[in-house]
This record gives sequence, C-alpha cells and structure tokens, in this order.
Amino acid sequence: MAGNTFGKVFQVTTWGESHGSGLGVVIDGCPPGLELAAADIQVSLDRRRPGQGGPAATPRKEPDRVEILSGIFEGRTTGTPISLVIFNQDAHSKSYDHLRDIYRPGHGDITYQQKYGLRDHRGGGRASARETAARVAAGAVAGKLLARRGIKVCAYTVMLGGITIGRRNLAEIGENPLFCPDNEAAARMIARIDEVRRQGDTLGGIVEIAVQGCPAGLGEPVFDKLDAELAGALMSIGAVKGVEIGAGFAAAALTGSQNNDPIEPGGFGGNNSGGILAGISNGDEIIARVAVKPIPSIAQEQRTINLRNEPVTIKIGGRHDISAIPRIIPVCEAMVTLVLADHLLRQATVRLN
Repeated sequence: MAGNTFGKVFQVTTWGESHGSGLGVVIDGCPPGLELAAADIQVSLDRRRPGQGGPAATPRKEPDRVEILSGIFEGRTTGTPISLVIFNQDAHSKSYDHLRDIYRPGHGDITYQQKYGLRDHRGGGRASARETAARVAAGAVAGKLLARRGIKVCAYTVMLGGITIGRRNLAEIGENPLFCPDNEAAARMIARIDEVRRQGDTLGGIVEIAVQGCPAGLGEPVFDKLDAELAGALMSIGAVKGVEIGAGFAAAALTGSQNNDPIEPGGFGGNNSGGILAGISNGDEIIARVAVKPIPSIAQEQRTINLRNEPVTIKIGGRHDISAIPRIIPVCEAMVTLVLADHLLRQATVRLN
C-alpha cells in the first residue's frame, strides 16, 4: 500500500532519499542464471548520474557507484532477492536550510506535508528525482532478461524547449549530449538551454521510447493492458506529465480509415497503434512518448507560502538541472524495461511454448 514496489512477478522496491545516506533497490522474482556484475549496472547509472547531460546538467557530482549486496553467486543471478545500494557522497543539505518552513512551487513539498504531516526538506527527500537512480539500477538487471529475447529499448529526445527534431537518425543519438537523433536540432536545443539558463529559468520537452524485438502477446486483458502498464510506469517518473502510445493524441483528429493499421501477410502497413492492440503487443515496434515538465527549481522570484500559511517570495539557488532531459532518458528506458520484463515472466504462465 505504500507505493514503493513495482511489478507483479519481476518486483522492485526502491528506498532512500536525495540527502540521506544513500538509495537502493531490492529486486525479487528475477530468474536465476543471468550473468550480472556491478559493471553491467554501472553503464546505465553513468548515463543518469548528476553532472551528465552537457549544458542542461546540475553541478552536483555523484559517482553513483553501485554495490551488489545479495542475489549473485559466481557472476550469475541465483533467483533470490537482489539488493543494490548507491551511497550519496555530494549532498549539500545546508543549502536547503532556508526552505525548511517554505513550500517550493512546482515541488511535492506541500503535498508531502499534507499526506504525512511532515516532510524531508533536503532536496525533496523521497520525492527527489534522485530516487530514479534506484529505478535505473533495477532496469539494468531487467535488461539482462530482455536481452535474452532480443528485445531492445531505446529512448531519445524529440523536443526540448519548443525545438522539435526534423529527422530520426538513431545513429546520431550518441553524437550529442542530449541523446537527440537530429544533430542540427540538438545544436539549437543547446543554444536554447544556454539562453534560458541566463534567464534563471528551466525547460521541458518530449522523450520518445522505441522498443524493438518485442514478441506479440505481452499484456493482459482489461485492467493490465500493456499500454496501460507502460503509461502508469512512465507517469510514475516525477517530471512526466503526459504519456502517449503510437499516434497518441494525434489519433483524435484522424478518421478510422486513417488510423487503422492495415494488416498484411508480411506484417502491419502502419504503426498508429504503437505496437499494441487491445492492450496486447502485436509484434511491431512499440512507440511511446512522454511529456517532461520544466524543472520547478528556478532562480527567478516566485510567490508561495510558509508552514504558517503566510505569503512569502523565494528564489531557489543551489545545484539544479536546467532540464530533466537528457538525464531522464535512461529512467524512461528503465521503466519500460521493467514493465516488459514483468510481462515476459507473466506470459510464461499463460503459454508454455
């Protein structure tokens, strides 16, 4: 009931706060025999850790070194719970002392106070985006399971600060710090980031996630539809305010003849469905997009209230990203990977061949 556990067969429970001793995750339900080392997980964490992401990134420097505490023997998963920990090393908690009695606009300060009657004001505590490091670590483990089935999950920036890509050349994703499949658009996005940084403001954007090699048949009828589970997983990321699958909201402006994907002997003649029909994967490429809100910590003056319900104004300093993009990209990949791993194992109970 506490909302810290995700999945039904491949289950992950994350723990820890932004300015606590560290963060971690316990993974239960991972099959035995998967080759796994800390270095495999570290690759994903290095893409998400503070200080990455070029001009949009926070100056906070966390190595995010993961340690495997259990569930591995002689380099393979044992089938027992896997426990991972990441210790915090560069938390400047005193930078938040002036916010102890003030609610930051756009943050979860006021809702955490209303729910629990108290809150950790140091960087947002459990509501901090730093919690996603544990998700990324778990996603790296789930990725081992997907790799066995030839399933690949790739996310990339398609819009940032109002600048949209003009092409999708996935070979260019690794050629710019924004993981953007259009180097020319990436250059304009970077210039926009620099402009907004000087204004003391932040930016939002859109990330697209593509899944290749997903077999048909994943997803459950009615309430556990694959697209519903993907949407819920992606919406659980703090900065995400919207999710669409395939044509998404654009489908609302189409006719049925335009939106239906023709079915041909060699496959589908379109992919407005985003690779999912009736909540079940159809074997085509799965496409999802998420709307990422601007980082709420800005250096401009904002109106708010304190714990005594008195009006105050604040400027938020400290070390913050200008945009959640691109550091949110491996988080999106992780959540999609966790959903697919869970449904692969669930499908194994439905059909034995």
